[in-house]
Formats: sequence, structure tokens, C-alpha cells
Amino acid sequence: MTAMDEEALAPDVGMAAGADTAEGEAPTERSGRPDRRRDQRPRAPKRDVDGWVLLDKPSGMTSTQAVAVVKRLFAAKKAGHAGTLDPLASGCLPIALGEATKTVPYVMDGRKTYRFTVRFGTEMDTDDAEGQPVAHSDVRPSDEEIRAALAGFLGEIMQVPPAYSALKIDGNRAYDLAREGEVVELQPRPVTIHSLNLVSRPDADHAVLEAQCGKGTYVRAIARDLGRLLGSRGHVSALRRAAVGPFLEEDLIDVEELSARAEAGDAPLFEALEGVDVALEELFQLAVTPSDAHRLRCGQSIILRGRDAPVLDGHVAVNCQGALIAIGDSSAGEVRPHRVFNWARSQPRPLKRSA
Repeated sequence: MTAMDEEALAPDVGMAAGADTAEGEAPTERSGRPDRRRDQRPRAPKRDVDGWVLLDKPSGMTSTQAVAVVKRLFAAKKAGHAGTLDPLASGCLPIALGEATKTVPYVMDGRKTYRFTVRFGTEMDTDDAEGQPVAHSDVRPSDEEIRAALAGFLGEIMQVPPAYSALKIDGNRAYDLAREGEVVELQPRPVTIHSLNLVSRPDADHAVLEAQCGKGTYVRAIARDLGRLLGSRGHVSALRRAAVGPFLEEDLIDVEELSARAEAGDAPLFEALEGVDVALEELFQLAVTPSDAHRLRCGQSIILRGRDAPVLDGHVAVNCQGALIAIGDSSAGEVRPHRVFNWARSQPRPLKRSA
């Protein structure tokens, strides 16, 4: 089990587990493995694809499987994602292809919006519906009690991550240790919760909440701590990530639609790509001349000259003639290349942003 918002870029992945078995291929009687001599159909060659796929991950699929599906549909050489979602969770899973993988940290540092359901009455060892009960309560809070308690979670708080999380303890994943029966004790960490609201109350046992939070926040921990604070215990029974950084729920595409586009050909498939630079919308956009762009591409710094030169400090997105050239570190009038982009390849056409 992974953390609901583990902040890690998934490694470059290939096919999903079992996906290298062709459909309809029968196993041999001796080994139980497919007889590959019966099917020598060539696979599509891998290719350079650059951009973001804003996948609406379905519940029941792991983030790694989702990346593998997208990578296969595009026949892309390189892919990764910006923030793990548990199999239980659905919603916004931004998947980076090619040059877009260089911008992943800027998406992961952005705010995230979650809608989730807390089930009162039972605390689980995993803090979600997939675990085992560890505590019970007959107490059910009122709407007013929930709203009053939520106020205490706002701002920068110290949060103890769930025992079943991907954080490492002496080199081991916490969830691996927990599965082996070891007592996992994780230290509180600072996280920021910008907003946390009660959306609806389907019945006395459930409350639907919406949270906007920063990097490293565990929604399962919010549900666990809220249940304890109210004396009613609780866990997450449903979770959907609505937004990640600049990527919004209304821009998501599901696996079925993406597969249908792939069947129809490259033109409709590539319509599903957002441009690489969309991930850098919150950075200062610095336009440079072709000569300065060349220097940055060669790993050399440039000097911002002139009376109207911007005074910048920190990361900037550097563009030349409308194309993203680099992410630069700017200080004291000098811009040093931090990440350089290869635009010898064709750029995907960005989707029209939602109003």
C-alpha cells in the first residue's frame, strides 16, 4: 500500500504487470507461461513523446500501472508521474512524458485538492478501508462539532504519517515493516493545509470533506486524527484527487477515452497532451534572445542587462520565440541553466485551458 500523496516521481516504467502477454495467447501445458513462438507480432517501436497526460485514474489501479498504460498507448520512451495515488483513490494523476519529466518537481510542489469521505466509528491500521480495525466507537459527531474540529487542522501543523506509508525507516518502506507485523513509529512532520471544509453529510456515519493542502500531506492522517479528536474514531472510505498544481479536474481524461483515441490514431491521441511548459505556469516567464538561448543550452549563464531588465531571484522559466528553453536559477542579474530542454523534437499542441 502506498501513501495517498507520496511525493515521489515514479521511475521510468515499461508495460504493466502481465501486459507483455498478448491478448488471447494461451499458456503452454508444461510451464504455464505463454508460448511466444506462436505469436511473433512486432511491438510498436518506442519514440520520443513530450508533454503531460492528465489522467483520471480509476479506483483499483495503482499509479505505476497507470503510467505503464499511458506509456504503452503513446509508445513513449520515458514516463513518470507527479505524486502517487493509492489504488483506493481516483482522480488527477499527472503523467509526464519525455521532456515533461524534467518539470515534475514543480508540479509536486504545487497545492493539491482532495475530496474524501470519512467513515466514523472505526479506526483502521491503514487509516483507510483496506485495512484491519484497531479501534471502535459508538460516538457520532454533529455537523457543528466537525466544523469546529476542522479549524484546528488549518495552516502549518505537525502530522504523523500513517504507518502504512512509503516513507523509509532505516532503508525500509514503512508499509513493508507494518505488513511484517513490526511496530512502525513515524515522527511528526510539518505539513500545510490551506483549507479543509465539510462538503456534505450523507448520514451519521459518513462526512464528505474537501482539503487543499501542500506537499507531503496525508489525507488518511487527517481522517484518523479527526476521528480521534471527536472521540468517534474514523478512516478514509473514499478519496478523489481533484487537482494537482495547475492541473484541474475538468481537464482530466480517463483510460477508456485515451485508449479510444489511440485506436483512432496518433492525431486524436496527441490531442490529449498538454504542453511541457504548462507545469511551469507559476514561475516567472523570462524571454531571451536566440543568442542567450544558445548560451543556456550550452550550459553557460547569461547576464540580464538594461534598464528594464527584471530583478529576479529563484527559478525562472526561460523562453525564446515562444519555445521553452530552460529552467534557470536567477540571482543578482545572472541566470544559470538549471534544466535545459531539447526542442529538436516536435512539440505537442497544448489543450485549451478551462475557463
